[in-house]
Amino acid sequence: MLFKRISLFIASLLLLTGCASVTHLIPKSVQHNVLSGREGANGPMLAVKIDDTNQAHPQIGLEDADVVYIEQVEGGLTRLAAIFSSTIPERVGPVRSARISDIDILHQYGRVAFAYSGAQKKLLPVIESANLQNMGAQSQPPSIYTTDPNRIAPVAMVLRADLLMEKIAEKKYQITSANNVGWSFGEAPQGGKPTQSVLIRWPAARYRATWSQKEKRWLLEHNASIDVSESGKTLGPTTLVIQMVAITPSEYHDKVGGITPFSQTVGSGHGYILRDGKTFAALWNRASAEVGTTWTSEDGSEIKFAAGQVWVALTDTEPDFTYVTASADSTKTK
Repeated sequence: MLFKRISLFIASLLLLTGCASVTHLIPKSVQHNVLSGREGANGPMLAVKIDDTNQAHPQIGLEDADVVYIEQVEGGLTRLAAIFSSTIPERVGPVRSARISDIDILHQYGRVAFAYSGAQKKLLPVIESANLQNMGAQSQPPSIYTTDPNRIAPVAMVLRADLLMEKIAEKKYQITSANNVGWSFGEAPQGGKPTQSVLIRWPAARYRATWSQKEKRWLLEHNASIDVSESGKTLGPTTLVIQMVAITPSEYHDKVGGITPFSQTVGSGHGYILRDGKTFAALWNRASAEVGTTWTSEDGSEIKFAAGQVWVALTDTEPDFTYVTASADSTKTK
Protein backbone atom coordinates (compact mmCIF):
# COMPACT_ATOMS: atom_id res chain seq x y z
CA MET A 1 0.00 0.00 0.00
CA LEU A 2 2.85 2.38 0.92
CA PHE A 3 4.67 1.58 -2.33
CA LYS A 4 1.48 2.30 -4.28
CA ARG A 5 1.07 5.71 -2.60
CA ILE A 6 4.69 6.66 -3.37
CA SER A 7 4.23 5.61 -6.98
CA LEU A 8 1.08 7.69 -7.31
CA PHE A 9 2.86 10.70 -5.77
CA ILE A 10 5.75 10.48 -8.23
CA ALA A 11 3.35 9.98 -11.13
CA SER A 12 1.44 13.11 -10.08
CA LEU A 13 4.68 15.13 -10.01
CA LEU A 14 5.56 13.94 -13.49
CA LEU A 15 2.16 14.92 -14.84
CA LEU A 16 2.17 18.33 -13.20
CA THR A 17 5.75 19.41 -13.74
CA GLY A 18 7.29 17.15 -16.37
CA CYS A 19 10.16 14.68 -16.00
CA ALA A 20 12.96 17.22 -16.34
CA SER A 21 11.85 19.31 -13.37
CA VAL A 22 11.95 16.43 -10.85
CA THR A 23 15.34 14.98 -11.77
CA HIS A 24 16.68 16.70 -8.66
CA LEU A 25 14.88 14.02 -6.67
CA ILE A 26 17.25 11.39 -8.08
CA PRO A 27 20.56 11.14 -6.15
CA LYS A 28 23.61 11.99 -8.24
CA SER A 29 26.89 10.12 -7.91
CA VAL A 30 29.80 12.12 -6.51
CA GLN A 31 33.09 12.01 -8.42
CA HIS A 32 36.34 11.55 -6.49
CA ASN A 33 39.80 12.43 -7.72
CA VAL A 34 42.01 9.35 -8.08
CA LEU A 35 45.15 11.18 -6.91
CA SER A 36 43.77 12.52 -3.62
CA GLY A 37 40.55 10.58 -3.09
CA ARG A 38 38.67 13.78 -2.30
CA GLU A 39 35.63 15.09 -4.13
CA GLY A 40 36.55 16.60 -7.46
CA ALA A 41 37.05 15.99 -11.14
CA ASN A 42 39.82 13.92 -12.67
CA GLY A 43 40.86 16.76 -14.89
CA PRO A 44 44.05 17.44 -16.87
CA MET A 45 47.10 17.52 -14.61
CA LEU A 46 49.20 20.61 -13.95
CA ALA A 47 52.54 20.31 -12.14
CA VAL A 48 54.09 23.50 -10.74
CA LYS A 49 57.55 23.99 -9.19
CA ILE A 50 57.27 26.14 -6.08
CA ASP A 51 59.95 27.87 -4.01
CA ASP A 52 60.23 26.56 -0.44
CA THR A 53 62.69 28.96 1.18
CA ASN A 54 61.61 31.01 4.18
CA GLN A 55 61.29 34.08 1.94
CA ALA A 56 58.81 32.25 -0.31
CA HIS A 57 56.30 31.76 2.48
CA PRO A 58 53.36 32.17 2.57
CA GLN A 59 52.99 30.15 -0.61
CA ILE A 60 50.03 30.51 -2.93
CA GLY A 61 47.46 27.92 -4.01
CA LEU A 62 49.03 24.86 -2.38
CA GLU A 63 45.86 24.00 -0.46
CA ASP A 64 44.22 23.11 -3.80
CA ALA A 65 46.93 20.67 -4.91
CA ASP A 66 46.06 16.98 -4.96
CA VAL A 67 49.65 15.86 -4.39
CA VAL A 68 52.69 17.81 -3.18
CA TYR A 69 56.29 16.51 -3.32
CA ILE A 70 59.08 17.89 -1.12
CA GLU A 71 62.44 17.42 -2.81
CA GLN A 72 65.98 18.42 -1.92
CA VAL A 73 67.81 21.00 -4.06
CA GLU A 74 71.16 22.78 -3.88
CA GLY A 75 72.53 23.74 -0.49
CA GLY A 76 70.30 21.22 1.27
CA LEU A 77 67.22 23.39 0.79
CA THR A 78 63.86 22.04 -0.35
CA ARG A 79 61.59 22.85 -3.28
CA LEU A 80 58.04 21.67 -3.97
CA ALA A 81 56.40 20.03 -6.96
CA ALA A 82 52.64 20.47 -6.67
CA ILE A 83 50.21 18.52 -8.84
CA PHE A 84 46.74 19.91 -9.51
CA SER A 85 43.83 18.12 -11.14
CA SER A 86 40.60 18.24 -9.13
CA THR A 87 40.83 22.02 -8.68
CA ILE A 88 42.87 24.58 -10.61
CA PRO A 89 43.36 27.71 -8.48
CA GLU A 90 43.65 31.13 -10.06
CA ARG A 91 47.19 31.73 -8.71
CA VAL A 92 50.05 29.43 -7.73
CA GLY A 93 53.49 30.35 -6.49
CA PRO A 94 56.08 31.56 -5.99
CA VAL A 95 57.20 29.67 -9.11
CA ARG A 96 60.82 28.55 -9.33
CA SER A 97 63.02 26.53 -11.67
CA ALA A 98 62.94 22.84 -12.55
CA ARG A 99 65.39 20.18 -11.41
CA ILE A 100 66.50 16.82 -12.79
CA SER A 101 64.55 14.90 -10.11
CA ASP A 102 61.30 16.31 -11.55
CA ILE A 103 61.60 14.22 -14.71
CA ASP A 104 61.25 10.87 -12.94
CA ILE A 105 58.80 12.13 -10.33
CA LEU A 106 56.37 13.37 -12.98
CA HIS A 107 56.84 10.60 -15.55
CA GLN A 108 54.54 8.24 -13.63
CA TYR A 109 51.64 10.68 -14.05
CA GLY A 110 51.67 10.63 -17.83
CA ARG A 111 51.91 13.76 -19.95
CA VAL A 112 51.33 16.59 -17.48
CA ALA A 113 51.51 20.32 -18.11
CA PHE A 114 54.77 21.40 -16.45
CA ALA A 115 55.00 24.97 -15.16
CA TYR A 116 58.32 26.36 -13.90
CA SER A 117 60.34 29.57 -14.05
CA GLY A 118 63.28 28.19 -16.05
CA ALA A 119 66.07 25.64 -15.76
CA GLN A 120 69.81 25.18 -16.13
CA LYS A 121 70.80 25.38 -19.80
CA LYS A 122 71.92 21.76 -19.91
CA LEU A 123 68.61 20.59 -18.41
CA LEU A 124 66.30 22.42 -20.85
CA PRO A 125 66.68 19.90 -23.71
CA VAL A 126 66.07 17.06 -21.22
CA ILE A 127 62.78 18.67 -20.22
CA GLU A 128 61.88 19.26 -23.86
CA SER A 129 62.41 15.60 -24.74
CA ALA A 130 60.60 14.24 -21.68
CA ASN A 131 56.97 13.11 -21.68
CA LEU A 132 55.84 16.54 -20.44
CA GLN A 133 53.98 19.44 -21.98
CA ASN A 134 56.64 22.09 -21.48
CA MET A 135 54.85 25.23 -20.24
CA GLY A 136 57.87 26.95 -18.70
CA ALA A 137 57.99 30.72 -18.24
CA GLN A 138 60.60 31.10 -20.98
CA SER A 139 57.91 30.50 -23.63
CA GLN A 140 54.90 32.17 -21.96
CA PRO A 141 53.78 35.81 -21.70
CA PRO A 142 53.91 37.92 -18.50
CA SER A 143 50.13 37.77 -18.34
CA ILE A 144 50.49 34.10 -17.36
CA TYR A 145 53.75 34.27 -15.38
CA THR A 146 53.04 37.41 -13.41
CA THR A 147 55.11 39.40 -10.93
CA ASP A 148 53.65 39.95 -7.47
CA PRO A 149 54.44 43.57 -6.49
CA ASN A 150 54.36 42.60 -2.81
CA ARG A 151 57.18 40.07 -3.21
CA ILE A 152 60.86 40.45 -4.06
CA ALA A 153 62.69 38.42 -6.70
CA PRO A 154 63.46 35.56 -6.90
CA VAL A 155 60.26 34.77 -5.00
CA ALA A 156 57.96 37.16 -6.84
CA MET A 157 56.88 35.09 -9.85
CA VAL A 158 53.29 33.89 -9.58
CA LEU A 159 51.55 31.66 -12.11
CA ARG A 160 48.06 32.47 -13.35
CA ALA A 161 47.20 28.79 -13.43
CA ASP A 162 43.67 29.42 -14.67
CA LEU A 163 44.93 31.28 -17.75
CA LEU A 164 47.60 28.67 -18.44
CA MET A 165 45.02 25.87 -18.46
CA GLU A 166 42.74 27.95 -20.69
CA LYS A 167 45.61 28.31 -23.16
CA ILE A 168 46.28 24.58 -23.03
CA ALA A 169 42.63 23.90 -23.85
CA GLU A 170 42.64 26.44 -26.70
CA LYS A 171 45.82 24.97 -28.20
CA LYS A 172 44.39 21.46 -27.71
CA TYR A 173 47.55 20.17 -26.08
CA GLN A 174 47.24 16.52 -25.14
CA ILE A 175 47.45 16.55 -21.34
CA THR A 176 46.81 13.37 -19.37
CA SER A 177 43.82 13.46 -17.06
CA ALA A 178 44.29 12.27 -13.50
CA ASN A 179 44.77 8.51 -13.33
CA ASN A 180 45.93 5.98 -10.77
CA VAL A 181 49.66 6.24 -10.03
CA GLY A 182 50.04 3.32 -7.65
CA TRP A 183 48.09 4.09 -4.52
CA SER A 184 44.40 3.86 -3.66
CA PHE A 185 42.14 4.98 -0.83
CA GLY A 186 40.28 3.10 1.84
CA GLU A 187 40.42 1.85 5.41
CA ALA A 188 43.72 1.83 7.26
CA PRO A 189 45.37 -1.53 7.93
CA GLN A 190 45.47 -3.07 11.38
CA GLY A 191 48.16 -1.85 13.71
CA GLY A 192 50.15 1.31 13.22
CA LYS A 193 51.74 3.43 15.93
CA PRO A 194 49.66 6.30 17.35
CA THR A 195 51.69 9.39 16.51
CA GLN A 196 51.62 12.92 17.84
CA SER A 197 54.11 14.40 15.37
CA VAL A 198 57.04 13.71 13.07
CA LEU A 199 60.11 15.79 12.20
CA ILE A 200 61.48 15.40 8.65
CA ARG A 201 64.92 16.82 7.95
CA TRP A 202 67.14 17.87 5.07
CA PRO A 203 70.57 19.53 5.43
CA ALA A 204 69.13 23.07 5.41
CA ALA A 205 65.38 22.60 5.90
CA ARG A 206 62.93 20.77 8.09
CA TYR A 207 59.23 20.04 8.28
CA ARG A 208 57.22 19.02 11.30
CA ALA A 209 53.79 17.44 10.89
CA THR A 210 51.47 17.32 13.91
CA TRP A 211 48.26 15.30 13.93
CA SER A 212 45.06 17.32 14.40
CA GLN A 213 42.23 15.12 15.61
CA LYS A 214 39.82 18.01 15.07
CA GLU A 215 40.78 18.55 11.40
CA LYS A 216 41.68 14.90 10.67
CA ARG A 217 44.92 15.89 8.97
CA TRP A 218 48.60 16.57 9.65
CA LEU A 219 49.29 20.26 10.22
CA LEU A 220 52.65 21.39 8.88
CA GLU A 221 55.42 23.58 10.20
CA HIS A 222 58.24 24.70 7.92
CA ASN A 223 61.54 25.55 9.58
CA ALA A 224 59.79 25.85 12.97
CA SER A 225 57.08 28.23 11.69
CA ILE A 226 53.45 27.30 11.10
CA ASP A 227 53.08 26.61 7.38
CA VAL A 228 50.28 28.99 6.43
CA SER A 229 49.25 29.65 2.84
CA GLU A 230 48.54 33.12 1.49
CA SER A 231 44.82 32.43 2.00
CA GLY A 232 45.43 32.01 5.73
CA LYS A 233 44.90 28.25 5.83
CA THR A 234 47.44 26.08 7.63
CA LEU A 235 48.80 23.61 5.11
CA GLY A 236 48.73 19.92 5.80
CA PRO A 237 47.82 16.61 4.19
CA THR A 238 45.40 13.89 5.18
CA THR A 239 48.03 11.33 4.19
CA LEU A 240 51.71 12.12 4.71
CA VAL A 241 54.14 9.86 2.89
CA ILE A 242 57.78 9.82 3.93
CA GLN A 243 59.68 8.11 1.12
CA MET A 244 63.26 7.16 1.94
CA VAL A 245 65.31 7.57 -1.24
CA ALA A 246 68.93 7.76 -2.30
CA ILE A 247 69.97 11.40 -2.82
CA THR A 248 73.18 11.71 -4.83
CA PRO A 249 75.02 14.48 -6.73
CA SER A 250 73.92 14.88 -10.35
CA GLU A 251 75.79 16.26 -13.36
CA TYR A 252 73.88 19.53 -13.03
CA HIS A 253 74.68 22.59 -10.93
CA ASP A 254 73.24 26.03 -10.30
CA LYS A 255 74.69 29.34 -11.51
CA VAL A 256 76.94 29.70 -8.47
CA GLY A 257 78.32 26.18 -8.76
CA GLY A 258 76.10 24.39 -6.27
CA ILE A 259 75.69 20.73 -7.25
CA THR A 260 72.11 19.68 -7.92
CA PRO A 261 71.12 16.57 -5.94
CA PHE A 262 69.16 13.77 -7.60
CA SER A 263 66.44 11.94 -5.68
CA GLN A 264 66.03 8.38 -6.95
CA THR A 265 62.30 7.62 -7.07
CA VAL A 266 62.51 4.60 -9.38
CA GLY A 267 63.37 1.31 -7.69
CA SER A 268 62.35 0.17 -4.24
CA GLY A 269 62.90 1.04 -0.62
CA HIS A 270 61.18 1.71 2.65
CA GLY A 271 59.26 4.59 4.14
CA TYR A 272 56.31 5.53 6.29
CA ILE A 273 52.63 6.20 5.68
CA LEU A 274 51.04 8.58 8.20
CA ARG A 275 47.26 8.69 8.32
CA ASP A 276 44.48 8.83 10.93
CA GLY A 277 46.95 9.82 13.63
CA LYS A 278 49.09 6.73 13.12
CA THR A 279 52.38 5.76 11.47
CA PHE A 280 52.63 2.65 9.33
CA ALA A 281 56.04 1.30 8.35
CA ALA A 282 55.93 0.63 4.61
CA LEU A 283 57.80 -0.59 1.55
CA TRP A 284 57.67 1.25 -1.76
CA ASN A 285 58.22 -0.14 -5.23
CA ARG A 286 58.37 1.42 -8.67
CA ALA A 287 59.65 -0.89 -11.39
CA SER A 288 60.25 1.82 -14.01
CA ALA A 289 59.74 5.52 -14.60
CA GLU A 290 56.60 4.82 -16.61
CA VAL A 291 54.68 3.16 -13.76
CA GLY A 292 53.37 4.38 -10.44
CA THR A 293 54.66 3.89 -6.91
CA THR A 294 53.02 1.21 -4.76
CA TRP A 295 53.05 1.08 -0.96
CA THR A 296 52.75 -2.17 0.98
CA SER A 297 53.25 -3.67 4.41
CA GLU A 298 56.04 -6.20 4.92
CA ASP A 299 53.54 -9.00 4.20
CA GLY A 300 52.88 -7.51 0.75
CA SER A 301 49.39 -6.15 1.47
CA GLU A 302 48.58 -2.68 0.18
CA ILE A 303 48.57 0.23 2.60
CA LYS A 304 45.70 2.41 1.47
CA PHE A 305 45.76 6.18 1.86
CA ALA A 306 43.14 8.29 3.63
CA ALA A 307 41.07 10.38 1.22
CA GLY A 308 42.38 13.93 1.06
CA GLN A 309 45.48 15.83 0.03
CA VAL A 310 48.70 13.77 -0.17
CA TRP A 311 52.19 15.09 0.60
CA VAL A 312 55.26 13.02 -0.28
CA ALA A 313 58.53 13.92 1.46
CA LEU A 314 61.58 12.59 -0.39
CA THR A 315 64.46 12.30 2.06
CA ASP A 316 67.50 10.17 2.90
CA THR A 317 67.45 11.01 6.61
CA GLU A 318 65.35 8.93 8.98
CA PRO A 319 62.56 11.03 10.51
CA ASP A 320 62.06 11.57 14.24
CA PHE A 321 58.65 10.41 15.47
CA THR A 322 56.90 11.46 18.64
CA TYR A 323 54.64 8.52 19.42
CA VAL A 324 51.68 8.56 21.76
CA THR A 325 52.18 6.21 24.69
CA ALA A 326 49.56 4.28 26.64
CA SER A 327 49.09 7.33 28.82
CA ALA A 328 47.18 10.03 26.96
CA ASP A 329 49.22 12.67 28.77
CA SER A 330 52.67 11.46 27.81
CA THR A 331 54.64 10.78 24.62
CA LYS A 332 57.92 9.28 23.58
CA THR A 333 60.26 10.22 20.75
CA LYS A 334 62.08 7.90 18.43
